[in-house]
Amino acid sequence: MPSTPDTGTGVSAVFETYPPEIRKRTIRLRQLVLDTAAALAEVGEVEETLKWGEPSYVTKTGSTIRLGWKASRPDEHRLFFHCGTKLVGTFKELYPDTLKFEGNRAIVLHKSADLPIAPLKHCISLALTYHRRKKFPLQGAMPHH
Repeated sequence: MPSTPDTGTGVSAVFETYPPEIRKRTIRLRQLVLDTAAALAEVGEVEETLKWGEPSYVTKTGSTIRLGWKASRPDEHRLFFHCGTKLVGTFKELYPDTLKFEGNRAIVLHKSADLPIAPLKHCISLALTYHRRKKFPLQGAMPHH
């Protein structure tokens, strides 16, 4: 289990405000983002920062990924993507029965459901390499039906 980050960015303080189960799952998603980026040679450095008060992951090759939880929806947490991209639309095409979505901006995860690691990793990799893929249908990904 990855530990809470301590990068001097304020990210760890945000994670500490989450309920324990959500904190554990969100830190696991953080590690999935970092591990996925590390496995993609073209991604390079990932900057961990806060955007809109939420842990965010920024690369030169991709679109920002944010991890979020709100007290108003205590049983859910989200991976947010830039709503001006076609990323969430692509994810809906690729994983209509596997993932739950919120509009064109987020993948919604319920705290009692297993994290669908393979689909999440695929979506994260598409976001991290978005600038190279954005002109291709489905960002160059193949549907997993």
